[in-house]
Amino acid sequence: MIQRSIPITFTHRIAFTHGAFDVKNHTLRDLIADGGGLMDSGKVLVLLDHGVNEANPLLFQQIKTYFHSHNDTLSLVSDPLLLPGGEACKNDWALVTKIWQAVEFFKICRHSYIIAIGGGAFLDMAGFGAATAHRGIRLIRMPTTTLSQGDGGVGVKNGVNYFGKKNWVGTFTVPYAIINDLDFISSLPPRACRDGLIEAIKVALIRDRSFYQFLHENGHALGRLEKKTVETAIRRSAENHVDHIATSGDPFEYGSARPLDFGHWVAHKLEQLSNFTVSHGEAVAIGMAVDLLYSIHIGLLPEAVGEEILDLIQTVGFSLWSPYLEKQQDGQRAVLAGLEEFREHLGGTLTITLVPKIGEKIEVHTMEPTAILAALSELKTRFRPQDVETVVSSSEAH
Repeated sequence: MIQRSIPITFTHRIAFTHGAFDVKNHTLRDLIADGGGLMDSGKVLVLLDHGVNEANPLLFQQIKTYFHSHNDTLSLVSDPLLLPGGEACKNDWALVTKIWQAVEFFKICRHSYIIAIGGGAFLDMAGFGAATAHRGIRLIRMPTTTLSQGDGGVGVKNGVNYFGKKNWVGTFTVPYAIINDLDFISSLPPRACRDGLIEAIKVALIRDRSFYQFLHENGHALGRLEKKTVETAIRRSAENHVDHIATSGDPFEYGSARPLDFGHWVAHKLEQLSNFTVSHGEAVAIGMAVDLLYSIHIGLLPEAVGEEILDLIQTVGFSLWSPYLEKQQDGQRAVLAGLEEFREHLGGTLTITLVPKIGEKIEVHTMEPTAILAALSELKTRFRPQDVETVVSSSEAH
């Protein structure tokens, strides 16, 4: 047997800015110029989330003007390619094919760039297309939601749904760069703007007590979606997520632990059960609530601490219950199947992250079904009737 180590170092670049496509803003231009010196190094294909384009009617022309103004460094191969976004885009394999076709038609190579502008699901799909064309085109992500700017969009995962399961097909690929243009947040509807705040609470709970304290002290401002406070929360959330990826020793998840998925075993299943009408942020809020109450029931988390966290989640604007949690499957709560699906997705031993105290985490390999059911029962008894009406009506509207 021949065995050799292959040392590989990745640079994870994340820039925060306002007005990325203002011609006076050189953030994007300089990032691409820094990777220059090679033929086709400034050649760019832009993929644009159709929903983002509609919410920002000047954006399409701003992109074209920006590239025209910096044509000494940048070469836009065509008008931005408009593609649908939202979770549904990850169920449409034809969209990946469209990206490959554009790469082939415009002769995009591994020294060229794909810029993907959109929400987290769009970035997942577009990133998968970029990562698999020519075994990997340089990708610049431009997340446009609080959820993607503070969490998924700054990570290293790409994927699409398959077999009715989230992210069944995908890659781990470090993007060339991420540009968080905070101006996009102002164009979000309140529901979408709120979604990223739950991931900020999540990452604070598992690794950053001082950040949690900031969120707790500013809970009402976050609930009102005050611009400056939301931007600070998203920036610090992104920093924590990137620091975890860079320092955890397992950026591509070869092990069985996924600390950044605290609360997600319930969330992923709840999204499926609602046919994705419950948003990811809403599902994570409920998933965290289940795991927090579970931890209280088994004596892992002090009740007063758990209640404080649950109160913060509600203060920020999330419901702690969804009627989809009551769906049955094979004679039991369907959500319980989320445990095995969570284990199966990563492989190996079931590993669930729980929080014993703010700013710390532990990994457990079993969960007691009776305690999970007790947590679900408690959530149901404590929810307000208007909360269910809000969840159902907003889901139907979505």
